[in-house]
Amino acid sequence: MKIEDLRMVIDERERKSGIPDLLKQVGVKVEMTNLPVGDYIVAPETVVERKSVHDFISSVFDGRLFDQCNRLKEHFEHPTIVIEGNVDEIDQIAENPLIFYGAMSSVVLDFKIPVIPTPNASHTAKLLISMSTRKGNIKGPFLKKIRKSGDLERQQLSILCSLPGVGEKLATRMLERFGSTSNSLNASLIELSKIKGMGEARAKKIRKILDAKTKSNQGIGQKTLHDI
Repeated sequence: MKIEDLRMVIDERERKSGIPDLLKQVGVKVEMTNLPVGDYIVAPETVVERKSVHDFISSVFDGRLFDQCNRLKEHFEHPTIVIEGNVDEIDQIAENPLIFYGAMSSVVLDFKIPVIPTPNASHTAKLLISMSTRKGNIKGPFLKKIRKSGDLERQQLSILCSLPGVGEKLATRMLERFGSTSNSLNASLIELSKIKGMGEARAKKIRKILDAKTKSNQGIGQKTLHDI
């Protein structure tokens, strides 16, 4: 398949990344629009959500990541998340790097969405072209009628799903038991352990993450999760 035969639908907010221009330069037909789900539709059922390392971490804390994962899975058969940039930045951006890897593990294992790292925009563009050239990726409509998500409960579930070992079922049970996201995050180890399917080991991991002090508040010489 020739590159000149390729077509991609790209979210308007991706203009500043420089990737649409890189794709145009090699002959890809680019259509810019406002996408309610994903950043790059490279085939009828293949969508890519591109995040910088910093944005990936930010999306974990503000609850966007898992809401986006739910919507990607809901509307596309083959969603993919690309994390672009230098992963060495994680230690400077995140107080606790384990949160980054915990979120990535949830995306891959709970949502079954592959995560692909790229070092920069040029390599992201090459990856998008490679995905678009796969056999059978031309047929069918690219755009779908997708409503924007504004559901409060979905956002609450997304926040709780960012906790280690918590999928949508456990998150739902936490909301049902404690009544709100705030109460769920403040629940004691004993209270968490009583939730069906949670278990003491998982509850301990959750409380360990939530109770961990930031680097600036820890004593000198005290071993932290950064030392792992």
